[in-house]
Amino acid sequence: MTASGNARAFLSIGEVLAQLRPEFPDTTISKLRFLESEGLVEPERTPAGYRKYSSEDVARLRYVLAAQRDQYLPLRVIREHLQSMGGGVPVQNPRALVEEEALPSAGDFSRPEIDVRLSRSDLLDRTGISDAQLKQIESYGLITARGAGWYDADGLAIAEAVARMAEFGLEPRHLRGYKTAADREVGLFEQVVAPVARQRGPEAKARAEETVRELAALSLRLHTALVQARLRGPLGG
Repeated sequence: MTASGNARAFLSIGEVLAQLRPEFPDTTISKLRFLESEGLVEPERTPAGYRKYSSEDVARLRYVLAAQRDQYLPLRVIREHLQSMGGGVPVQNPRALVEEEALPSAGDFSRPEIDVRLSRSDLLDRTGISDAQLKQIESYGLITARGAGWYDADGLAIAEAVARMAEFGLEPRHLRGYKTAADREVGLFEQVVAPVARQRGPEAKARAEETVRELAALSLRLHTALVQARLRGPLGG
């Protein structure tokens, strides 16, 4: 292959944008640079510092953009999947990532074999929230300390989620609806499993627990589908 042929094997960032724009019209050069900074694509550089994108780079970008647009996948999930392929060209449909990685299964609601036991200061250190924020979270019933003031894995997960949402300007008072909805769902599940739970024997108890876990997983899948449908409306275009 000639030197000029080698040169044309790579695309500039502008040429990549021109290729992606017909399918992803909201894509910008800033967006491509951001995806690079997040480790989702690593174009080569010329001696002068200009980006050189290969066909594999373009395929990865197309995959990332489709996963974001169609499945609303977080970049963390997309990045982990791409890393698991060792830098290869993605061939899996992004929808499979939602089914396999992002959405919960009944097993995700099983009680962990080893739970965490964090003091108040430990929870603040792990999540990066302030004591004032934690007091707010507790005042709205999103987290409840256990025993003599320690926090378990559930409290940690809730605090981490609230901390991330705070980065977007959402305060604990904005999240009270999540707690209300969760309480209603659990109450509904209790009605479903009540006849089974009233039966005697360990098998009945195990069946009731498994039913609740399955309902919890289905509930979150339904919630995800409803949010996706709404985002494809006024916000998603």
